[in-house]
Amino acid sequence: MGQAAKITSSSYWLESAGPPSFPKLDRNLSVDAAVVGGGITGLTAAYLLAATGKSVALLERGRCAQAETGHTSAHVTMVTDMRLTDLVKRVGQSHAQAAWDAGLAAIWQIDAAVRDHAIDCGFDWIDGYLHAAPQRGDGRPADEEAEGFRQEAELATQLGFDAEFVSAVPAIGTPGIRFSGQARFHPRQYLAGLAKAAAAAGAHIYEHTEADEFADGPMSITANGHTVKCRDVFLATHNPLVGVSSLLSASLFQTKLALYTSYVIAGRVAKGQVPDALFWDTADPYHYVRLDPQPAHDLVIFGGEDHKTGQVTDTEACYARLEKTMLARMPRAEVTHRWSGQVIQTPDGLPYIGRVADHQYVATGFAGNGLTFGTVAGMMVTDDILGRDNPWGDLFAPNRTALGRGLWDYVKENTDYPYYLIRDRFAGAEGRSLRAVKRGQGAIIERDGHKLAVYRDDTGATTVRSAICTHLGCVVAWNAAEGTWDCPCHGSRFKTDGGVISGPAEAPLPEPE
Repeated sequence: MGQAAKITSSSYWLESAGPPSFPKLDRNLSVDAAVVGGGITGLTAAYLLAATGKSVALLERGRCAQAETGHTSAHVTMVTDMRLTDLVKRVGQSHAQAAWDAGLAAIWQIDAAVRDHAIDCGFDWIDGYLHAAPQRGDGRPADEEAEGFRQEAELATQLGFDAEFVSAVPAIGTPGIRFSGQARFHPRQYLAGLAKAAAAAGAHIYEHTEADEFADGPMSITANGHTVKCRDVFLATHNPLVGVSSLLSASLFQTKLALYTSYVIAGRVAKGQVPDALFWDTADPYHYVRLDPQPAHDLVIFGGEDHKTGQVTDTEACYARLEKTMLARMPRAEVTHRWSGQVIQTPDGLPYIGRVADHQYVATGFAGNGLTFGTVAGMMVTDDILGRDNPWGDLFAPNRTALGRGLWDYVKENTDYPYYLIRDRFAGAEGRSLRAVKRGQGAIIERDGHKLAVYRDDTGATTVRSAICTHLGCVVAWNAAEGTWDCPCHGSRFKTDGGVISGPAEAPLPEPE
């Protein structure tokens, strides 16, 4: 392969079919909630609200999944742009864990939607790698970063995430950290399925419908000369609209947002040349890489060269530098596409999600985590509208002040939230001991004096059961050849979920207390 003679100046994602076409708003409407914006944030909220029986109208001024979501690099990760050690210093350990947990919960939500509605979008759980840049501009060897990576991996593990220091990241060769339980998918194909599911649940979706005026008492939106009356409004527009907020408060809120342009190029590479994983380096500005696997080749998505929007005039030079860096790492890549998107950063590295006025919500400041934090925003706003508690409400509140670093038993306070009821399914949920269990394998570990039978499937999800045989109390052992838990005392055999295969045991291995 060699460099392509012609490069398409358009997002690669836009070449694939996205959500179906929806009509313009052509009548007055009264609903429980109105969502403005048809990207991943708005469609997630519309889908979740409609699934609970709420009447919803989504208004998109253009086409759904075509603006910022259509120009993403499509990394799906819990790992924030701000390094975990820096995030802990800035907001405290519990808050940092909460922010990463929110990202992991978003991946779970995406996975659940894909499974529930059989959405064909190439979703897969994959590893993510933070690594030293192969070529440093300051002359320092990458090995000098190794100790920092070790400490960061250890910190992530302590907080319950599956992180591991690696001395040589695959295909890169520099030291870094492997994070299990990240993901990739085709964003527009995913949102096509989500939009269909939302519409099937009763959501009214309108395209080419720009929200022109907002009024409160009662809340309403004027668009296309028609009025949508509602109880709640969610401004899911990436950079928030004013809505019913005062112009002064909206202007002050805008001063807390820093808008950056990020550049992306895509190119064909031979199958197997680049591992199917997420990669991002420690350069400033950093570079990020992922694949979109194809039958005959792989398409590599390579991005970076971020700068504050409007502060660089020679954008061609940004693309040129990005292409040069990509081809230095992948000399045989055939560049096919290039595009840019916009990311919004906040002073403390965390997004703003929540209420900014009575019955009006916003979501912004996702930085490089647009797909995960956009999904989180849909989950959070849905919970608030339904009157349900959400563990991240105070953390991401738009009106938050400096987050305290005092003692806060974050997980204990939120054990009833659905994410925490299933957190043990995810890689790293129990920390270092579970990390020792390889994918497709089982192992006996000890926790708080109890022996546990832990199985990790090929996606990284874990199943934890008591390791004590329910016949006469012997400790079971993992049978790697059969993929079963076998009792060495009297021969009872159990499935990975604890179910009895053969006796003398009659009761399954129970979940740990």
